Amino acid sequence: VSPPPPRRNAATPLQFSARVHPSASSSSASVAAAASMQHTLGVTSSSFRRATKVAKSQHPAIGPGTSPGTSGGGGSVYGYNAATNAHAHRLVSVVPSAASYAPQAGVQLNIDEIVISPGSPEPLGPSRAGDRGVNFAVFSSAATSVDLVVYFDPSTTSKFPSLRIPLDKEVSKTGDIWHVRLDNIPRGHEGQLVRYGFMVNGDTKVSTGDRWHPDFVLVDPYAPLVEGRRVFGDHASSPNGEEEIWLGAIDFDSPEFDWEGVTPPAIPDQDLVIYELTTRAFTADESSGITPGRKGSFLAIADKVEHLLALGVNAVELLPVFEFDEMEFKRGPNPRDHMLNTWGYSTQSFFAPMTRYASEGAGPAAAAREFKHMVKTLHAAGIEVILDVVYNHTGEMTDDMPNTFSFRGLDNKVYYMMDQTQKYPYKNYTGCGNTVNCNHPQVMKLVLDSLRHWVEEYHVDGFRFDLTSVLCRDEQGEPMAAPPVIKAIAKDPVLARCKLFAEPWDCGGLYQVGTFPNWDRWGEWNGKYRDAVRRWVKGDGGLKSEFAKRISGSSDMYAVNNRKPYHSLNFITAHDGFTLRDLVSYNEKHNDVNGEEGRDGTNDNFSWNCGHEGDSGAPDGVKSLRWRQMRNMHLVLMISQGTPMILMGDEYGHTRGGNNNTYGHDNHLNNFNWGLLEKQREHFFRFYSGIIKFRRQHPLLGRDNFLNDSDVTWHEDRWDDPESRFLAFTLHDKGGKLGCGDLYLAFNSHSFFVDAALPPPPGGKTWHRVVDTNLPSPEDFTPGGKPGCGGRYNVAPHGAVMLISK
Repeated sequence: VSPPPPRRNAATPLQFSARVHPSASSSSASVAAAASMQHTLGVTSSSFRRATKVAKSQHPAIGPGTSPGTSGGGGSVYGYNAATNAHAHRLVSVVPSAASYAPQAGVQLNIDEIVISPGSPEPLGPSRAGDRGVNFAVFSSAATSVDLVVYFDPSTTSKFPSLRIPLDKEVSKTGDIWHVRLDNIPRGHEGQLVRYGFMVNGDTKVSTGDRWHPDFVLVDPYAPLVEGRRVFGDHASSPNGEEEIWLGAIDFDSPEFDWEGVTPPAIPDQDLVIYELTTRAFTADESSGITPGRKGSFLAIADKVEHLLALGVNAVELLPVFEFDEMEFKRGPNPRDHMLNTWGYSTQSFFAPMTRYASEGAGPAAAAREFKHMVKTLHAAGIEVILDVVYNHTGEMTDDMPNTFSFRGLDNKVYYMMDQTQKYPYKNYTGCGNTVNCNHPQVMKLVLDSLRHWVEEYHVDGFRFDLTSVLCRDEQGEPMAAPPVIKAIAKDPVLARCKLFAEPWDCGGLYQVGTFPNWDRWGEWNGKYRDAVRRWVKGDGGLKSEFAKRISGSSDMYAVNNRKPYHSLNFITAHDGFTLRDLVSYNEKHNDVNGEEGRDGTNDNFSWNCGHEGDSGAPDGVKSLRWRQMRNMHLVLMISQGTPMILMGDEYGHTRGGNNNTYGHDNHLNNFNWGLLEKQREHFFRFYSGIIKFRRQHPLLGRDNFLNDSDVTWHEDRWDDPESRFLAFTLHDKGGKLGCGDLYLAFNSHSFFVDAALPPPPGGKTWHRVVDTNLPSPEDFTPGGKPGCGGRYNVAPHGAVMLISK
């Protein structure tokens, strides 16, 4: 892969004016000294040159314990401010020269009014301070100098900050936190953002593990918003014509969001049915009927809430919505430069919503507001919002293809796991180049603060953690029995109402399905469930006991301490891997369009093409069998004890053409096809959504405790026969206490009919057919049950049956 072009956010030669702002009580000599400094400074590409330092002797008003700025030869002066009755950090401010400074019409900026003081080390990030103030605080244990750059005028480029403030480590550094406060900042313009960043330097020895980039404007790790490209995949949408420029942003003046009394649904864990979706792909296709500027946005998800209700789910799990760079593959020529990152597993900011998910390219403040509108709309409909979060790595890459954005230039060896003795020093347990050092105390704080932010500010209901086993490693990469960050998340009071799901493995070989450290709080993506169900339904032998354990809640793994069946997140398909349709259509992956010569994506798909590879030319008999197998797998998922999760598009049979790793395709491979949904509305969608609703309405299928011998009867005496591919059992409504009726279920993975003897239904009732996956729609699902089953049922090859006693 060719090296990328030079990194954005680097300063280029500029012209600035330097002005000294003496305090109100400064002597005439001070004022004269200030006047003598009105000259133009040349600024080189190596750094913004700071204003000339003013000696303390020239400023008799400097209070005790303060001193002129000394941060790398900085030019700040501390003086007394009569208006605030406090010692204020009065800037030798650096502002653009008159020739280059053109404020936006209607925006009045008066830099001279701004008062700068040392500020507070808490909280991290930008925070309101008084009526017109903001405190900035950033962590860096290794930096020798930190400068804050601020942009008040939205029409100016990153080359012309309104202020550059060198922080004096004597008064603006507490421990490892650098901080400064600005008062009297320009306010009162709704939608106007204050943009900002940090320029940081330190020991330049690479062997220390640091990666300093003093020319770059770094994004604050705690930035609540990120300003940059505004339209997905469109370089031209970058503000002020600056491509690949990212800045932290603060929205002080937009009205507070009105939740209108809508509160989180607080759905009991055992009742949850999760729908995994990608924000952009859900509505990006023309068939969505969403207007062009609104497609692929948070608002468009809210627009489709009726579909979610018709489907029957009560939670959505959004693929990553933290700020990421969808054009990361296009930074330089490489085999993947034809793709866009549509999944988002390349986080750049852990606090900011994805700017390009705002409608009409409206920017970061709109993204935040529209995200809240989406959450409010879903909550009002009784649907929870779970976020897929990526704390295991970032999009900053490695030394081979560096993408310095924030953490790398602030404190590289704190934020990332490093081994300086190796040729490639970034430890890679993620398969993405770098690994975040999550159990370092400061990084752990970042993770916890980020999670709380999304709960408190955005009202989200839970999190799924990508490659969570990475968070179980210590700072040297060794697995930990009780990882501090995992425990802290489990015990945090703000997160107490949240659902927590781990993806309990990583790319370094740590596999923790069933053994993930949990404190009775964490659920797990049950990969063993996925594999067992796929293999059973396609007809593999020797799986009867394994299949039975998985569909009954995986008690062999989760019946420990106070864990419950719902701690097993059951899934058959997810964003990575085959869709439900492709599981029954392809024996092999077909990933050629990904540009990696087929090396990407798993080879262990446990799929079966039903006798013909792909859709093209498939005989009618193969097509019919495929729909039956899809119904079989969906029925298995919905009758299993545990938390079911389904994949966007499976409800109509979406295909990706056998590609099991479509992370980079902003097209039909990922995009939900609303036209195909309509074609299946009275066929497969009717079955698919009906089974979901049946599960939610039937008490035997959403338990909060594991099954015991009185709850289930297994109609089986051939557990150890590897050739037996038929399993039947009855779930009991013990004594009719729940008033829901017993359920009889049978799954036949043989290639022949099985004539099954039915157990006597309780209390003189009779068996009614609810599901037979071998029958055409609408007979495949009769929600009220169809009578006349008798004492035996002939279960079709590769078929499944569900009966209810009435």
